[in-house]
Amino acid sequence: MHRVLKHCNFDVSFNRILFINGLTDQSINIITMKTKEIEAIVAPQTPHYVGDGFRVHNFIPSIQGLNMQRMSPFIMLDYNSKFYFKPSGKPKGVGVHPHRGFETVTIAYKGKVAHHDSAGNSGIISEGDVQWMSAASGILHKEYHEENFSKTGGDFQMVQLWVNLPAKDKMSKPKYQDISNQKIQKFQLPDNGGEVEVIAGEYQAVKGAATTFTPVHLQNAKLNKGATTEFTFPATYNTALLVIEGSIKVNHEHTVATDHFVLFKNEGETFTIEALEDAVVLVLSGEPINEPIATQGPFVMNTRAEIVQAIEDFNMGKFGYLED
Repeated sequence: MHRVLKHCNFDVSFNRILFINGLTDQSINIITMKTKEIEAIVAPQTPHYVGDGFRVHNFIPSIQGLNMQRMSPFIMLDYNSKFYFKPSGKPKGVGVHPHRGFETVTIAYKGKVAHHDSAGNSGIISEGDVQWMSAASGILHKEYHEENFSKTGGDFQMVQLWVNLPAKDKMSKPKYQDISNQKIQKFQLPDNGGEVEVIAGEYQAVKGAATTFTPVHLQNAKLNKGATTEFTFPATYNTALLVIEGSIKVNHEHTVATDHFVLFKNEGETFTIEALEDAVVLVLSGEPINEPIATQGPFVMNTRAEIVQAIEDFNMGKFGYLED
């Protein structure tokens, strides 16, 4: 009698060999996962201010090769690299502005951000927390340095990511996910290697805290010096890294410095990250939304007519009211 192997997987070198559920150990079909190679390593460009509180390097979509279609579902990535803000009696930030057709994801690494929206949501995120807002059919929003942080000043470091929505969900009801760091599940790496925080998606069977409209993986790899860990995503997913702290080596050959962005080719599934010093790396991978993209400022829709409608709805007050 043949013994059936179920849900078995083994790691061999840099390739992962999967044994297909239901096949016998005398007749095993092997699928080898290939290495996901780097397409580009991108240095941070000259920063600019969003409002007066966010000093950001934009990677998506302003960098050549990182346009919205190429990086879908990730359509914007602003990175406020670590920057010291002096004490201020008036909180710095961005005043009331609208959004429609996508989600905003703010990840706090240093400092504190307060926010309000026209749906009545408000809160404060600090180091390790995530604010995930689905603007969808339309919302007004404002965000600024938390009052006490503003008074004392300090290092400020954030990522804001825009995640597109498919056409069928763009006019859904806005919602908000308040994801404190305590809610984020962590996978502890062996040999005191650090941990992987799973904000969305999955890592080693650890599920992400956020719910998403399309398949999205968003993770913080917090690695101690010398640790190496592996990530696996479908070859068709758009996959990238942002080095928040420290420096790393990818696939045992490419050294990547702090504040640099790594884009992977849409070939192969598996890559490794090695921490050359204590490091924090934002890992993002998502299934592309293969639909037309029409944009104007804070509106991301599928057609120009929908953009015109969004502007008209905003001017008519259909996004609600929020005091500046």
